[in-house]
Amino acid sequence: MAELKNCYIICYDIRCQKRWRKAYKLIEGYGERVQYSIFRCWLSQRTREKLRWELETILATEDNILFIRLSNRCVEDIPKYNRPGIWQNRDEPFLIV
Repeated sequence: MAELKNCYIICYDIRCQKRWRKAYKLIEGYGERVQYSIFRCWLSQRTREKLRWELETILATEDNILFIRLSNRCVEDIPKYNRPGIWQNRDEPFLIV
C-alpha cells in the first residue's frame, strides 16, 4: 500500500554558496522550485525525514531551513487567491503494477 503524501513548502536561507548549491540540488530531486529559495514537494513522512537527514549533513548551524506542511484544503485554495498559472494543482501519479 502506498504511503500518504502531503504537500510541503520548503524555504531556506543558506549563507555559504557551496552549501547552498548542494542543498538546492538535493531538494530539486524531491520537488519543484516555486521561487528562488522556495520549493514545493510532495513527500511521505518517510521521505520527509530522509530529506531532513540529508540536509542536516549539508547545512551548518548558521543556515536556516523551514518545512511547512500544507493541508489538502490549503493546496486546493492556493490558485483562488493568486495570479493565474502561478501554482498548478496536479494530482500525484499512481504506479499500477
